[in-house]
Amino acid sequence: MSQVDYKQYIEVNPDIRFGKPVIKGTRITVYDVLQWLASGLTHEQILNDFPQLAEVHILACLAYAANKERIIKVA
Repeated sequence: MSQVDYKQYIEVNPDIRFGKPVIKGTRITVYDVLQWLASGLTHEQILNDFPQLAEVHILACLAYAANKERIIKVA
């Protein structure tokens, strides 16, 4: 299974949520989704609470976070 191309689903727009990365077409940030997952919510619970989201959006948030972690430089 290949990793989701998060660039298809996530955008940064200075006019939306102060330029934080959001899921395209929403005001839901990547941070919001990651925080819900870290709090123990399942994918199903998130999708039930936010019907504008799909499974691919959650996977895109995880892929975005993984990529960000990969490119962080250690001093």
